[in-house]
Amino acid sequence: MKAKHQRLILALVAVLALIGAGLLAASALRDEAAYFYAPADVRAKGFEAGKAIRLGGMVVRGSLTRAADGVTIHFEVTDGKATVPAVFKGIAPDLFKEGSGVVAEGAFDSMGTFVATNLLAKHDERYMPRELEGLRYDEKTREMKAER
Repeated sequence: MKAKHQRLILALVAVLALIGAGLLAASALRDEAAYFYAPADVRAKGFEAGKAIRLGGMVVRGSLTRAADGVTIHFEVTDGKATVPAVFKGIAPDLFKEGSGVVAEGAFDSMGTFVATNLLAKHDERYMPRELEGLRYDEKTREMKAER
């Protein structure tokens, strides 16, 4: 076999190996590519206990309760179609409250409650830190000024 043919075969094998690796990676990431699962997705798919996922939605108003130990928080997450009970033990972010968006990292227990290990509170595009409420940015002077 000529050297030219050997290089051509080697190049074809390399291309096929890259395509195969790409297909394997895509199939492995198919279910894990979503940033988070909504409660309706969870109800439809029925995740197994102990499988680490992210659960995202809104904290149901009136569902937020704190345990006597001061660090355990029970709440419910909804997407408007389904609701999932959740519990978190730790210090919650300042933006975490009823009616706000949340992405909780954790896993379901055997009773169907989502046990969060981390909470990520979400805010909308109109978010303004408490320290800056009532202020606006003046383009001319490039300073923060009180709104009138």
